[in-house]
Amino acid sequence: MLDKRKIRLMTRASIYEKRHGEEDLKISGYYKKDYASLNTWITLIWITIGYALLGGVLFLCYGDALMEGITIMRLLLYAAVAIGVYLVLLIIYGIGAGNFYSKKHAQAKQRVKRYVRDISRLQKMNDKKEKNRS
Repeated sequence: MLDKRKIRLMTRASIYEKRHGEEDLKISGYYKKDYASLNTWITLIWITIGYALLGGVLFLCYGDALMEGITIMRLLLYAAVAIGVYLVLLIIYGIGAGNFYSKKHAQAKQRVKRYVRDISRLQKMNDKKEKNRS
């Protein structure tokens, strides 16, 4: 006879494995702080690369207009504005990425807990069924 609880648990476990399983197991292998820190650093590195590329492209496009009548004071002002915008971007993205990856780790950890609990229940059901056969 079919056991509905067992079928539900197997279905839920299978759906989890297809949707989130592999990624969640990788994420939950890290401590929360380590996972959030690593991915925040990666985000900040990519922000730096993107900002440098954007600055280079803007300089190539508008460099002639910016360099007309340039003085040391104006050059320092441009540099201060560019560095200020960069620092603001780093702070905003750093805080946002830290929060995002902390939440992502917590959600993955919860899903893995639920999955392990379901697998454990299935194992107990199978063990109980094996005992009844003997």
